[in-house]
Amino acid sequence: MARLTAAQRKRLPDSDFADPKHRKYPIEDRSRAENADSRVANKSPATRAMVHKAVHRRYKDLPRPPKKKHKKTAGRHSAHDLRAAA
Repeated sequence: MARLTAAQRKRLPDSDFADPKHRKYPIEDRSRAENADSRVANKSPATRAMVHKAVHRRYKDLPRPPKKKHKKTAGRHSAHDLRAAA
């Protein structure tokens, strides 16, 4: 994937971005779409959903990234858990 210059980015239509309102996450080709899909892993759930939806609308055969698994905190209990155990 070659670097996208500012001039090339300006020439892209809004439809070539996963976030057309802010012109973020270009998805004009498959490799950029895969990159956009992976770059939003640490973003808000709304941003992740918006980008995943745009990418998979255009490239239906791309595999979806795995859902985040929540880690359980070892040794920590909520007050409710402690009351229930007593």
